[in-house]
Amino acid sequence: MGMAFSSFFTIVFLISLCKSDGQLTPAKPLYPGDMLISDAKESNVVKIVLPIMSSLLILTCICLVWIRKSRGKHRSKEIQNKLMVQYLSASNELGDEDVDFPFIGFEDVVTATNNFSSYNMLGKGGFGKVYKGILEGGKEVAVKRLSKGSGQGIDEFRNEVVLIARLQHKNLVKLVGCCIHEHERLLIYEYLPNKSLDAFLFDATRKTVVEWPKRFKIIKGVAQGLLYLHQDSRLTIIHRDLKAGNILLDDEMSPKISDFGMARIFGGNQQQANTTQDVGTYGYMSPEYAIQGIFSVKSDVYSFGILLLEIVSGFRISSPHLIPGFPNLIACSWCLWKDGNARDLVDSAIVQSCPLHEVLRCIHIGLLCIQDHPDDRPLMSSVVFMLENSTAPLPQPKQPIFFVQKNRATEDARQNMKNSVNGFSITVLEGR
Repeated sequence: MGMAFSSFFTIVFLISLCKSDGQLTPAKPLYPGDMLISDAKESNVVKIVLPIMSSLLILTCICLVWIRKSRGKHRSKEIQNKLMVQYLSASNELGDEDVDFPFIGFEDVVTATNNFSSYNMLGKGGFGKVYKGILEGGKEVAVKRLSKGSGQGIDEFRNEVVLIARLQHKNLVKLVGCCIHEHERLLIYEYLPNKSLDAFLFDATRKTVVEWPKRFKIIKGVAQGLLYLHQDSRLTIIHRDLKAGNILLDDEMSPKISDFGMARIFGGNQQQANTTQDVGTYGYMSPEYAIQGIFSVKSDVYSFGILLLEIVSGFRISSPHLIPGFPNLIACSWCLWKDGNARDLVDSAIVQSCPLHEVLRCIHIGLLCIQDHPDDRPLMSSVVFMLENSTAPLPQPKQPIFFVQKNRATEDARQNMKNSVNGFSITVLEGR
């Protein structure tokens, strides 16, 4: 505003000069020649002053518009941030803790993704699409755009922002920012160029890129990330949807656990919780979670065991037809290990070049993690220890319940489960 007033007084001063020109010495008589000279001077002054006045007026208008726009934008951002804090505070996971949410303006996200161009789309899932973007300053990000009208997606948005804003670990994906604009819900993550583990592990043409040293590094990295969630962070967090698709890989193929929309916080001495609506992915769910809705840190341990067997074998838990002679990956792993033929489970892409003792040890640990009863499964602290110490003795795993021969009672239970509230069936538990 100071610049505007300065320009205004400058204009007034120049106008006064124009009006006073030729009137400073009125006592001297004017002759025709003097009048011609005076007219010429006035004409020259007007030719100089008018362009200057016009330029100053334009500059003044531009300054006023810029100041008004800046104030309006700042005010709009303050209002948006206030609404976002109120919106996110509705999450039960927030509690009374003051969390510094990283907000990013919607216009900045639109610019970064080239207006959500299909060319920038990295993939899509049940809650929306993911786009690659470049923020101001050249920072690459992955923008998760939640689908409009998805109630579950809104809950996921709140949950993920609140949880990730509290977590810092090298094996957890980093949240760069979030955005709420009208019906838009956006999550902005660090960009990881190698996308997810399943893009390599289950692709016949790309799985050779992930040699055993890289696979073992991924196994240990995921284990350390889970240990942080369960024990080393300020909060005890149950992920509830650990799977290959939620393990992202950076440019050095280091793993980062992502997608915390289903995660839950345990407080105090809480050991387990119940839910009436089971969420997660078929095949990775522990028996107690899928059947009774009971989840705990041991539910994540079970999911980790399935993931470990997938990494070793190169088979999906949900694709039993890929394993000739076995109904699912769990049955295949147990039978081969029990008969002393666990080497046959190892992915053919790595079997010739991997240290056999190391791979067999991983299979053994995987079977310990997928035992039927939660108390039989090790904690993630024990899993990390067993992975890091190759000479530490391992207990013998118990036969998984899903390999028990089907009988009439099992069939009846299967039918009852199909009609239950959570909608899961025993076939899901068998890795269908």
